[in-house]
Amino acid sequence: MDTLPPEDDVTNLIACPNCDTLHRRMDLPPHETARCVRCHSVLYRSPDLRLSRVLALTLTCLIVFAIANAFPIVEIEVQGIYTETTLVGAAWALYREGMWLVALLVFATTVLFPLSQLLALIHLVTPLSLGRRPYAVFQVMRAIEFCRPWGMIEVFMLGVLVSLVKLSAMASVLPGIALWAFGALTMLLALVLSYDLRNLWIVIDRTPDPAVEALKAQKATESRTVTR
Repeated sequence: MDTLPPEDDVTNLIACPNCDTLHRRMDLPPHETARCVRCHSVLYRSPDLRLSRVLALTLTCLIVFAIANAFPIVEIEVQGIYTETTLVGAAWALYREGMWLVALLVFATTVLFPLSQLLALIHLVTPLSLGRRPYAVFQVMRAIEFCRPWGMIEVFMLGVLVSLVKLSAMASVLPGIALWAFGALTMLLALVLSYDLRNLWIVIDRTPDPAVEALKAQKATESRTVTR
């Protein structure tokens, strides 16, 4: 295996996702795309560093998420008996019926992981938009990458719609506020998830670390003291 010399800077290298060819990352003009020289796969596009857009979308997702979990999803009327439930209430009902594994999966994929991802993005984007590096940035970025595949609100929406169509023949079904909120949340999350997290790494690398800056200042002070 060929290795780079120790003095070579490897922080700007990027590997092709298809053939693993290493390339030196360069700044691109707006709306340009970098491709692999071997297989011509897309390596990266010109970064979108507008953190205000990501922050606004994430805050909107949190607001809609709160509405979706605070109000009933549907209201069902059968022979004068009305029944309504929230998403958390549905998961709790599954747990009480002994289907604890299904209840855990519903809660984790529709509440826990999407909420964790949104809160982690807020933790990263808010200080970065103010020119400060967030705390525990590497751990939070790993957490976001772990949570992304497990957020399945769109699957939940599809299941709810199929259930409503089947139940409409047996009972009167009225969509609740939460159902519309989940529909809006699905579209908003798609916009948030379309943001390339590698752009965040660019912003993080360009944002000074207070601990490193303090260490450099301390070393500079010590060197001036020794010189005197």
